Amino acid sequence: MTDLAAPAAGPTRERFPAHAPVLAGRPLVPGVRLADTSRFGDDTWLLKHAQTQRHQETIVINFAPLPARFRRTAKELAFLLLRGDVPPGLKPVRSVASVRKYVTGLNAVFTWLEERGVRAVAAVTPGDVEAFTAHVAGLRATHDTREARHRALRLLWLFRSEIGDPLTFDSAAAAADRAPGAPSRAAGRGGRENATSRIPEQVHAPLLVWAMRWIDDFSEDVLAAYEEWRQLDRWTMRNRTRRGQQPIGRAQVIPSVTAVLDRYRAEGRPLPGWKGRVNLSHLAREARVRCGTLGAGRPSGELIRRAAAELGVADDTYLRTPVAGLLDGAPWRGPVPYDGIGRLTRLLQTACYVTIAFLSGLRDGEVKHLKRGCVQVWRDESGRIVRRRLHGRAFKGETDHNGADATWVISGPAQRAVDVLERLQPRRQAYLFALLPSSPGYTAQHGLNEARTTKTTNADLQEFRDWINDYCRGAGRDDAIPLVDGRPWRITTSQFRRTLAWFIARRPGGVIAGALQYRHLRVQMFEGYAGSSDSGFRDEVESEEAIARGEKLGDLITSDEFHRLTGPAAAEAESRLAEFERHVQFQGKVINDAKRLRRHMTRHDPHIYPGRYVTCVHNPDRALCRRDDGQAGPSLPDCQPLRCRNVALSAENTDHLRAALEAHDRELARADQLAPFVRHRIQTRRQELADFLTETAVTGPDTKTENP
Repeated sequence: MTDLAAPAAGPTRERFPAHAPVLAGRPLVPGVRLADTSRFGDDTWLLKHAQTQRHQETIVINFAPLPARFRRTAKELAFLLLRGDVPPGLKPVRSVASVRKYVTGLNAVFTWLEERGVRAVAAVTPGDVEAFTAHVAGLRATHDTREARHRALRLLWLFRSEIGDPLTFDSAAAAADRAPGAPSRAAGRGGRENATSRIPEQVHAPLLVWAMRWIDDFSEDVLAAYEEWRQLDRWTMRNRTRRGQQPIGRAQVIPSVTAVLDRYRAEGRPLPGWKGRVNLSHLAREARVRCGTLGAGRPSGELIRRAAAELGVADDTYLRTPVAGLLDGAPWRGPVPYDGIGRLTRLLQTACYVTIAFLSGLRDGEVKHLKRGCVQVWRDESGRIVRRRLHGRAFKGETDHNGADATWVISGPAQRAVDVLERLQPRRQAYLFALLPSSPGYTAQHGLNEARTTKTTNADLQEFRDWINDYCRGAGRDDAIPLVDGRPWRITTSQFRRTLAWFIARRPGGVIAGALQYRHLRVQMFEGYAGSSDSGFRDEVESEEAIARGEKLGDLITSDEFHRLTGPAAAEAESRLAEFERHVQFQGKVINDAKRLRRHMTRHDPHIYPGRYVTCVHNPDRALCRRDDGQAGPSLPDCQPLRCRNVALSAENTDHLRAALEAHDRELARADQLAPFVRHRIQTRRQELADFLTETAVTGPDTKTENP
């Protein structure tokens, strides 16, 4: 549909009657009737009835701000996009949020045409398009925003046979030269690299550490205080009315209040305070009576006055739950205020979000759709955990608007975060990231708190960052989250997945692992997500790997291990390291200047690659591994350490090999429980490893060379 043929005659206006439901043909939220949804004639279209992802904010399309002469054309396009009635060659728009973005772009186009004095879309000329192109190029806007406006203008041509006031020529042809060297992206993102920022390492390290502290060290205190708060909250006037539960009768007020006050006396606690006075509302919750029965002039009022004179009044209303969690050997905080539980539970929920999002690679929508019981743990015969699987829903790239079942592999911290979330939510609430009962605006009505929105979670992340910094400032700690370029780093939900991609891609075999974990259909998709070669991603990764390798080689040179390398390539390794030391001149210490070390590694790289089990002294002529990406160096995931002649062993390598040998011995100790084939494979591997250690003259006195 990119030819410049004359457009077909426009449709009659009856095709878009005012009473036509705009969401017809779209799956609706359960319980919603199509008759109750927005109509074509409305100037405001409410699209929440078709929002199947529960973490999204309510989406509304408001046509009122559009110039009146173009308003119907915008409605026609939005109506067609919502119903999936698109021209051949165009993919239907799956998300109602995407339709709103198109209308936002159309608004910008129509507003510009109105200001230019163009009275109809059909009256637009190539000169108008060139002027519009220059106008968009001069905007202080992102590349995506500028492209969205060009894309909106082109829709008026692509839908020329479907709308009443179409564009009469292809705007893409008229604007082909709008940006020299920059191809049009009217059809989508194409292969452009993901532009989401990574969380800087100096930010994400303390952020993740504090998140796991909340889960591992602080959560029990918060959950215990939260449970006490929930029992008290049941007796607020709002919740009593909702449950239809009556407070204690008048005859029982005095005994009940007396029992509460006696408990304060027994504990030696001051009465709860509020603005310098006794908090009567809190005492009413504890006694399960109406607050009005405790006022001045009431019989119970005199009891409270006497108790206050005897015990005193606290500066706030504190829960009874003691704080047991420790940080550096001391309680991490003081007593928990009743009104502070909302913030504490929100911070704990955010800590769980940080841990799950960063350690799993899930998108925000996928995290928000996790439900109670979503973790499945697989154990071996001895009860040891082999793998943890997280079950949820994936939406992006799926054909079903409701998403598809998906599974991710997660680690222990992520599983513990899920456990905490299951305890945070009421048992009747399935969604782990639903709005908590202690949050402002919570309602117990079903369906209104199914998941926190992306915008709300972004605000929670800033609050969590600020809490960390305020806490460290108050406690004199040095593990706060530092500024980046003089400003607090703004953490957003999309950055976690991007940051994890970066770390996965830097590991041996990481691109393949990342493609599996991220559920990408092709390895190239993950590479584009983590960063492409055009963006300098690979150069950056290899540069950092070279620096890390240089630091490790410096450790070898300045330590005794330099003189204790063994194995087939030990002599060559020592020769290369000596030459490297001569050029770099470590002089008994490691270079700690990254720029200097990068420069030295570029000029004098000895091509020695320290690993966990072996140190590779790479010589491509005798290497048993081969890289298929055209890059120099070994393919460490394909290493065959017991056979390759490029292998040298440091003392650290030997220790790990010995540990592997001991692990085989432990497995063979229960040989009678193993299948014959499995037992034979373990015995063979164990013997090969023992022979290798013997051949390299590093076998210790406790190393056995015979099969058990």
